[in-house]
Amino acid sequence: MSNSVKSVLALCLVVVVAGCGNKQSQEEFVVVQPEPISVEPAYTGKFK
Repeated sequence: MSNSVKSVLALCLVVVVAGCGNKQSQEEFVVVQPEPISVEPAYTGKFK
């Protein structure tokens, strides 16, 4: 094989190994608010 083909195959191998590598799991957290901070006023019309 030529050097360029070997280089492309080596690059593909590096990309596949990096993509399937050891991924560290990141913990997700959710902030739950018991009550809304502010309530938007309801539209009642101009003359009500």
